[in-house]
Amino acid sequence: MTGVTSGSATPSPPAEVGDRRTKRKREFARREPAWQHGRVLNGLLNGYRATGETEAADLRRMREVAADAADPWSRSQLPLHFTGSALVVHPASRRVLLRWHVKHDRWLQVGGHGDPGETDPLEIALREAREETGLSDLVPWPDERLQHAVVCYVRPSGTEPEHEHGDLRYFLATERPDAIAPENADSPLRWLTIDEARALVGDNNLSESLDRAERLFDS
Repeated sequence: MTGVTSGSATPSPPAEVGDRRTKRKREFARREPAWQHGRVLNGLLNGYRATGETEAADLRRMREVAADAADPWSRSQLPLHFTGSALVVHPASRRVLLRWHVKHDRWLQVGGHGDPGETDPLEIALREAREETGLSDLVPWPDERLQHAVVCYVRPSGTEPEHEHGDLRYFLATERPDAIAPENADSPLRWLTIDEARALVGDNNLSESLDRAERLFDS
């Protein structure tokens, strides 16, 4: 009876088995980006409950992109790709932080596109928020759950055609509101009450995020 003695090499599989394994690995590698992004985003989006018809319609479109796009975070994924953003709050004073966005000519929440390889919307929102506010103590508030899913129109620029962002929006809290530091001179930051913020954003979809934050302040 023949066996493998201790310390000897494990026999190599037959060549035909190795060829099949190599083929499967190559096939998996080709489809991995779509599977990876689909798992991450569809798991999040399928577990999220929309509020109202507008958000439900936006959510359906986001689920389609998450399921079908090779990279739903890529700027080249047009006309709709994903972004991660955050409404920064200071619960103790019931204030919210808005940033002036030159491109959009509006006061908005912080956030933006994922960097290459990023797929977690909360991590994207946290990174962008820290970069744009200078606040290092930001944490999800009141927890890590997605707070608002909304499709946002983006007007054309010199480098991009008009398109849409499937924005996955979180609330992040700080205990050091005075530590804010604008990213640059063209992007000032303002702490505002909910009513002051509503007056600035008007009918922008951020007004719904503000309503949700206010309900959490009151809870």
